[in-house]
Amino acid sequence: MVEDQVKVIKPSIIMEQNKQSFTKSEKKIYDYIVSNEQKVLYHSLTELSDTSGVAEATVLRFFRKLGFKGFQDFKFAFAQEVSIASNKHNDGTYMEKIRNNMMQAIEDSYEIIDKEALDASIHAINKSQDVVIFGLGSSGIAALDMQNRLMRIGKHVSVVTDSHFQVMRASSMNKNTVVIAISLTGSTKDIIDTVKIAKEKKATIIALTNYTKSPLTKFADHILLSSTKESPLDSGSLVSKVTQLFLIDLICTGLTIENYKEAEKVKMEITENTASKLY
Repeated sequence: MVEDQVKVIKPSIIMEQNKQSFTKSEKKIYDYIVSNEQKVLYHSLTELSDTSGVAEATVLRFFRKLGFKGFQDFKFAFAQEVSIASNKHNDGTYMEKIRNNMMQAIEDSYEIIDKEALDASIHAINKSQDVVIFGLGSSGIAALDMQNRLMRIGKHVSVVTDSHFQVMRASSMNKNTVVIAISLTGSTKDIIDTVKIAKEKKATIIALTNYTKSPLTKFADHILLSSTKESPLDSGSLVSKVTQLFLIDLICTGLTIENYKEAEKVKMEITENTASKLY
């Protein structure tokens, strides 16, 4: 799967999504590349090996693990990304930079959408009468938005944003339950603990996350990836929420298409019933 996507997905995105599966040696290579983007473009395999303190064979395996043929193949793709990024971010006001970051995050997320996983997720949600959305912190906000969207097309779902209630809810699930777990990192302990219980109860797990491999994805039946880089100091940024909402919009739109007549009927009834709330 990764190898097929190398041509369209930026090398930095591929590294970011796979970094949680890196070994200690691979983490050294990753850290060096991220900290020395321009220098890496002029390094040979041996130079990268020396500067990162990792054996050449390990460096080569690192790039092949990410789906590249070798270091030169990586450098060619990475050089294009670095050049484009430099041109985009040299100038501009903070308003322009925020706009560009959001637009780029949406574009990057679009590039990595797994259509089969999306369709399978929509189908699972559509046929289940017990759909539960889990999210904590800023992901909890996205979960509430998803509930709002689904209610407007006639789908009955529940959202749990308290870790203790999540455990209680997961304990009562069965094979007919569908869990939508929203976690950017896929490493939030409370979410993982809850999803593990849900999995033991035979529930179907849909993960909305930023990483291909994480503690969350180990339990997921379907994985929908977003793409945004977020440092610990930027946790909960609006750019991250935008990519989560993008995935949610795709799911809700897909459900609307599958149930168009019923969805339109519910939307019309909601509009009529809420009209009295407006002056």
